[in-house]
Amino acid sequence: MSTHGIMRITRRAILVALALLSLSLGALSWADDNAAALKDKYDALAPQLKSNVFHRPIHLDSEETQNSLKGDIYAVVDYPFATVNSAFNDPQQGPANWCEVLILHLNTKYCHASAGSNGTAIISMNVGKKTEQELGDTYRVQFSYRSVATNPDYFQVDLSAATGPLSTKDYRIVLEAVDIGKGHTFLHLTYSYGFGTAGRLAMKTYLATIGSAKVGFTQASGDYIGGVRGLVERNTMRYYLAIDAYLASLSLPAGQRVDQRFATWFDATEQYRRQLHELDRQEYLQMKKNEYQRQQTAQ
Repeated sequence: MSTHGIMRITRRAILVALALLSLSLGALSWADDNAAALKDKYDALAPQLKSNVFHRPIHLDSEETQNSLKGDIYAVVDYPFATVNSAFNDPQQGPANWCEVLILHLNTKYCHASAGSNGTAIISMNVGKKTEQELGDTYRVQFSYRSVATNPDYFQVDLSAATGPLSTKDYRIVLEAVDIGKGHTFLHLTYSYGFGTAGRLAMKTYLATIGSAKVGFTQASGDYIGGVRGLVERNTMRYYLAIDAYLASLSLPAGQRVDQRFATWFDATEQYRRQLHELDRQEYLQMKKNEYQRQQTAQ
């Protein structure tokens, strides 16, 4: 090969290396910016985290548009950042750990993590009623798991699904966390989805019948809000309490963790009985024991 050809290839390799370095530095800068923004949010919410109606250091927001719903919870958890990061942001174990979290929710009937055809982790979750069901009577939602950012003191994980039951779509569960020192971590959980005509009609029917008396956590006009915002607030809270119950179980021997998670989650939801109560304790524990046993086999 001529000297000119070698120089051309070398220049090309240098340009590729510089482009990759630029992308890497850009990603690091983005993660640093997000970490700083989340720390600023922690500082801004300090008064609300210290004293609120939840009697724990959390803050909840919700948003309704014509075609979407979103709930956000900000919370301080009493676990070191490394523990939280290892639990939810690990490329190997993270997806399976998320299934351990998601199965705690009443409507989750089954969850299994696997590798997709392109190497992306897939979380297959069946959703249904708040009582026991055969899997054939439930709806499967396929989440893609993606670690968006990892820094020494910050991470962000994204679970996304294009479609859901009754024309719902664009499901996202996003968890970001930042180290705030002294063995504490500040979390931001987002739960959101979009919906079409069928989904809107289904929610209207639910809220006009068995869901008519159900409320969320935001206070308005002397009471708590109802409707679809109340709906997304209840489910965002359920997912947050599941994350907290999972983290609380990690200090126990492995054989005790699953049962303790179910008990911890149920007891936590009963602190907000008006919003979250659905089943008696024993009924919930037995249902989840059966569903968890079913979950051990890929289906």
